[in-house]
Amino acid sequence: MPAPKPPLFSFAGLLALLVAGAFAIGVLLTLVLGGALADRWLAALLALLAGLPVAVFAARAAARPWIRFLGALADGLASLKDGDFSLSLARPRGLPEADLLAGAYNGLSERFRAERQTLLQRELLLDTVIQSTPLALVLTNDQGVVIYANLAARHLFQGGRPIEGYGFNALVESSDAALREAIAGGQDTLFTMRVAEEAEIFHLSLRHFTLNARSHHLYLFKQLTRELNAQEVATWKKVIRVIAHELNNSLAPISSLAHSGRALAAAPDRAALERVFETIAGRAQHLHSFIDGYARFAKLPRPRPEQVTWQAFIERLRATIGFRLAGALPDGPGWFDPAQLEQVLINLLKNAHESGSPPAAVTVTVGTGRAGIEIAVADRGPGMPAAVLEHALVPFFSTKAEGTGLGLTLSREIVEAHGGRLELRARDGGGTEVRIWLPGGPHGTDLHLT
Repeated sequence: MPAPKPPLFSFAGLLALLVAGAFAIGVLLTLVLGGALADRWLAALLALLAGLPVAVFAARAAARPWIRFLGALADGLASLKDGDFSLSLARPRGLPEADLLAGAYNGLSERFRAERQTLLQRELLLDTVIQSTPLALVLTNDQGVVIYANLAARHLFQGGRPIEGYGFNALVESSDAALREAIAGGQDTLFTMRVAEEAEIFHLSLRHFTLNARSHHLYLFKQLTRELNAQEVATWKKVIRVIAHELNNSLAPISSLAHSGRALAAAPDRAALERVFETIAGRAQHLHSFIDGYARFAKLPRPRPEQVTWQAFIERLRATIGFRLAGALPDGPGWFDPAQLEQVLINLLKNAHESGSPPAAVTVTVGTGRAGIEIAVADRGPGMPAAVLEHALVPFFSTKAEGTGLGLTLSREIVEAHGGRLELRARDGGGTEVRIWLPGGPHGTDLHLT
C-alpha cells in the first residue's frame, strides 16, 4: 500500500489561510464597491455584510472534520471511562494534529485491551489454582459476609453449594463444635472434627488485612490428617529403631556376660565375677536411664509458673553446674516454673560443656525485652554444622554416640509450655547460642525471637 501523501497544511496553517482569504475577499469587495459608491464607509459595510456569510461558511467547512473527530474522541474517552476498550478511532486525512491524537488514543486503547486480557488470564489462572487446591479458603468483609470461597470451602460448609453472600457466623454455627471453637479462639490452631463420619485433623490460619479502606478476614482450613498420620508413623518407626538399638546394645553384652558368669560359677573367680556383675549392673543402669528419659518426655507435667527472684535462681543453678554470668540480672522477678526452667538450663549448659568449649566461655545472659525475658546460653565449642542446626530440635535426633535425641526436644517442650520460644544459632567466631524467650508475666504476650 503506498504511503499517504502528507497534508499541505497543518491546522494552524489552514486557519491562517482561512483568515487571509476572508481578509482578501473583504478588501476586494471594498475596492469594487468603493468604485461604484461615493461613500467609502458604506462600501466597506456592504463588503463586510457580503463577505461575512462566505467567511462563516468557510470556517464551518474547515471546522467540520475537527468537530466530527472531537465528537468521536469524546465517545472514545467515555468508553474508556466505562471500561470498554474495544473502540478505535479512524485516523482522519488532512488533519495531522488529529491524526497524531487518534494514533495516541488507539495506542492507549490497545494497551488497555492487552493489559485487561493479561489480567483476565492471570485471574483465570489464579482462580483455577485456588479452586483446585484442597486448602479451603473463605474471604469475608468487615460485615462478616462471605465474598469469596473456593470449592473446598463450599464442600466444608455447604456440601458443595455456593456460600458467597452468606453470613460466615451463621455458617459456622451450623458446623462442627470443634470448628466453632477453633474460629472463636481467634488464632492459628489445630483442631479435629468429624467429616463423613471420620475424624479429620485441620489447621486453621487466620489473616486480617485492609482492602479499599475496608477490613477483610481470610480463613484457611488445611486438612492435615494424612500428613500427620504419615509423620506419626515415621516417628514411631524411628522410636522403635532407637529403642531396639539401645536394647540390643545392652542385652547383647548382658547375654554374653551371663554365659561367662555361668562358666565362672563352675570354677569360682571372685574378681572375675565382680567384673561381670558390675558390667551387667552398668548396662542395666544405662537401659534404665534410657527408658526413664522417654518416660519423662511422654509424661511432662504442665508448668506451674510462679514469681521467681533471679539472683536466688541463678545461684541455685550455679551450684549445680558451672557457667559464667554475662551482664547484670533483671531488676524485676521472673514468672516461670523454677524446677522446669532449671531442668532446661542444666541440659543446655551440659551440652555447652560437652561441646568442647573452654569452661570459662560457657555463659548465661538474662535480659528483658519484647514484653518478656530473654535467656541466652552460649559456648565457644566447634559449633554445629547447618544441617545439624536444622534438625537439632527434631525428636530422637542426636549426634552423640550415647545420646537419645530428647534433651533439646524436652527443653523446647518445656519452654513452649510456658508460652515461650527456644532458638538455636551459630555464633560468629565459633560456638553455639541457645536463646529462650519467656513471657514477662502471667499475661505475657507470645512473641517470636528474631
